[in-house]
Amino acid sequence: MTSEALFTVLVLAVALERLAKLVVARRNAAWSFARGGVESGAGHYPVMVVLHTGLLVGALAEVWLLGRVFLPALGWPMLALALGSQALRWWCIRTLGPRWNTRVIVVPDLPLVDGGPYRWFRHPNYVAVVVEGLALPLVHTAWITATVFTVANAFLMRVRIRTENRALAAASGPVAAHTTAPPEAIPPTARP
Repeated sequence: MTSEALFTVLVLAVALERLAKLVVARRNAAWSFARGGVESGAGHYPVMVVLHTGLLVGALAEVWLLGRVFLPALGWPMLALALGSQALRWWCIRTLGPRWNTRVIVVPDLPLVDGGPYRWFRHPNYVAVVVEGLALPLVHTAWITATVFTVANAFLMRVRIRTENRALAAASGPVAAHTTAPPEAIPPTARP
C-alpha cells in the first residue's frame, strides 16, 4: 500500500471518529436541554463544521493532487501528535461525561469539572483541536492545509471563546467571578 493510501486510511479513520463524536454530542445535547441547558453561538457552529470538514478534505486533496510526499522525519512525529490529540480529546469527553458537546451548551447550576485534563489545562479539548489541525496534514507534508486550518481556526477559536464567556456569564455570573481561572479558561461544558 502506498503512503498516500495509508494517509487516506488515517484521514478516513479521523472522519469516522468525528462522526462518533457527533453521535455523542447529539446524545449529550439532549441530556443538557432536558436539564435546562441553553445553547449559545449557534451561528458560528456551521462555520466550525465547514472548517473541520475542510481540514480532512484539504489534507487528502493536497496529498493526492499536489503530490506531497511522506517524509519520515516529519511524518512519524506528526502522526504521534495527531494520535495524541485524539487521546486527549476522548479524555476530555470521558471527563465531562454528558456535559461534553461540540456546541456551546451551558446547563445552569452544575458544578465546575476540575478533574481529568481540566486539572492541568484550561482548554484541553482546544489543545487537541489545535494540535490535530497542525499535525494531521503534516503527517504527509500537506503544509498548505495545516497552515490554512491553523490560521482560520485561530479566528474561530476567538469567536468561540467569547461566546462561551458570554454564555457562562449569563448562566452563572458569580460562579465565574469566584473561580481561580479566568472565564475564558473554563470549558463551556464544564461550567455551571
